[in-house]
Amino acid sequence: MSAVGTSVHVSRELREICGAKNIVDDPALLHTKTISGVTPAVAVTPASPEEVAAVLRLANERGLSVVPAGGFTRQQAGNVPGGIDVLLDTSALRGVEHYDAADLTIGLGAGWSVAQLSDKVAQDGLLFAGDAALPHRATVGGLLATGLAGPLRHGYGGLRDYCIGIRFVTGDGRKGKGGGRVVKNVAGFDLMKLLIGSWGTLAVITGASFKLFPAPRQTKTFVARFADAAEAIGFRDHVLRSPLSPISLELVSPSALESNDTAWCVYLRAAGSDAVLARYRSELGAAISTEIEGGQESAVWRRVADFACDAPVQSTVISLSLPLTELLPALNQIASMCESVGMTFAAIGRIGVGHLAVSLSPRVGSAPDFATALSTFRDQLSRDTSMSVLSGGHADLWRSPTHSESMGAVKHALDPKGILNPGRFRF
Repeated sequence: MSAVGTSVHVSRELREICGAKNIVDDPALLHTKTISGVTPAVAVTPASPEEVAAVLRLANERGLSVVPAGGFTRQQAGNVPGGIDVLLDTSALRGVEHYDAADLTIGLGAGWSVAQLSDKVAQDGLLFAGDAALPHRATVGGLLATGLAGPLRHGYGGLRDYCIGIRFVTGDGRKGKGGGRVVKNVAGFDLMKLLIGSWGTLAVITGASFKLFPAPRQTKTFVARFADAAEAIGFRDHVLRSPLSPISLELVSPSALESNDTAWCVYLRAAGSDAVLARYRSELGAAISTEIEGGQESAVWRRVADFACDAPVQSTVISLSLPLTELLPALNQIASMCESVGMTFAAIGRIGVGHLAVSLSPRVGSAPDFATALSTFRDQLSRDTSMSVLSGGHADLWRSPTHSESMGAVKHALDPKGILNPGRFRF
């Protein structure tokens, strides 16, 4: 359906569902709702899961493409539909379903920003471990849909480890849920793990419950500097074999945080008492060149978490999830690719759990063929590695080790007419 047709024939029904103030169909205002350069025909902001279900039933009946959105960060994996009939903004889903500080659990709507959630639980001395990029914009629903964890993933696990319940609406407007309010719930198929990282292709996430953690009383970051990536990975191996349990262990390539820094660095963040932090200093020894704490430490980790979103506009950012033994070979392949086609790169990653974010930029005076270079690089990766392009186009280069026929079957079961993010992933 054309954008004009969508506005004329659907806006009235959307107003009946969500109210006139929650519909945007004026072309002059829709530019604020653009997704990767595509402007929707109409944007709707439902205020409840029931309204989300009604919107999706309408779209399903009319065969309209629907793209869910939260905080409009730059992170987008896969293809963006050539046209967006309905942009479904989840930012108004802000109810609190339960909060038990003593039980370390909270359940709330998908429209809460990550910063708001973190601030709320911090008042009770608790920590939400989902340290998203751009936390004041990133929403809970968006965090779950992308599945992109920040530096705290090393110490607290990924979202699949501490999301204990999820509420959603399928593509044909059916409300569903998985998990619950308590940490120990394992009955039935684990829909949480299915929807986390599904990029809005299977269902619209309307709410979630999380396990929380006691907030550290104090932290300190130790920085080790090395001449090359191999030395940095060797230091990682030493840390992983040691009795130390850092909450973050991050690789930072030359120029990734400081444009004039030529060293490969490993940032290790430790939490605990003075005695515990002294033990870290003793165990790490002469490898440590700098210690950071207080406001400077918080600022450094904010920059690390925001790395993929802060990349230059002309760059292409890729995300890699890979076995620990494949990290160094992948970095060497990236360096070789950049040298051969006229690109530079900067990388940051959770090297203790196997995740890298890499920003690729053209060298001054060069015009590299990003798509061809990345396609060759992707095909050289091991079968256990997944790759997503988060910004800069070239979305067809997405790669997953999951069997494509199985992914297609799950998509059809939850979104039988394929209205949710149609074509984002081709399988």
